[in-house]
Amino acid sequence: MLRTRVITAVVLLAVLVAVLLSKSNLLFTVVAAAFFAAAAWESFRLFGNRHPMIGAGIWTIAFLFVAYQGQADKSFILFALCAAIWAVRLTPSLKIGLPPVDSLGNRLLNGIYGVAILGCFVAILALLQRSALYLLSVMAIVWIADIGAYFAGKAFGKRKLAPSISPGKSWEGAIGGWLAVLVIGALSTMVPALSDTFAARVLASWGWAGYIPVMTLMVAASIVGDLFESQLKRRASMKDSSNLLPGHGGVLDRIDALIPSLPLAVLLGGWLTSS
Repeated sequence: MLRTRVITAVVLLAVLVAVLLSKSNLLFTVVAAAFFAAAAWESFRLFGNRHPMIGAGIWTIAFLFVAYQGQADKSFILFALCAAIWAVRLTPSLKIGLPPVDSLGNRLLNGIYGVAILGCFVAILALLQRSALYLLSVMAIVWIADIGAYFAGKAFGKRKLAPSISPGKSWEGAIGGWLAVLVIGALSTMVPALSDTFAARVLASWGWAGYIPVMTLMVAASIVGDLFESQLKRRASMKDSSNLLPGHGGVLDRIDALIPSLPLAVLLGGWLTSS
């Protein structure tokens, strides 16, 4: 399993790097649309939708329409809506639970989560418009938080973060991931070649008083995104969102933490530019 997981991760990273190095917006959009379609399909399945392919097709058309307009970096209303969705509806679900699968509330929640996924992928396009390095630097925050949480949890984990949703996650792991982001992000700002990364821009514009809260918010958003998808899988009695990615499960399993984090990064980046 570990070998399969590593091979899949290497292949995905190679595809991402190759697409970014091609500097082809069309190729990047096509690849992003393929992953978006897979994520939307998995989401509809988790919500118990009877026709996940049709739903995924409609949402993918919506994504391609936004991408075709070439105004992803101007979609601040969508990104603000995504932030509001997570703050007002999706995050509280971790406490109050999810509605029954056959209810109207579940269908509404399905649509709301679909908007959140759409916002994530549009945010990818918006971040890329600044630079490939800037996009990767935002994604790296989520990856570092996840890796740091894994190792810290293995070494020190005792207090369960959300035992009814994801028993394997601990407060010690979450804190370890947060500290890893703060330290590695700060160290990266000392490298001249990384002066146009998200962490460097935050530190340069807002200093330490802004850097720590912003990174904390990004890590918290990534944890919430991960837990919400875990909650959906637990309700659906599914270990993974699908088996599209050998050793990793589905696309949603790999991007769940990015869904709330990337639109937030675009909003914060907009404030950085204006400050």
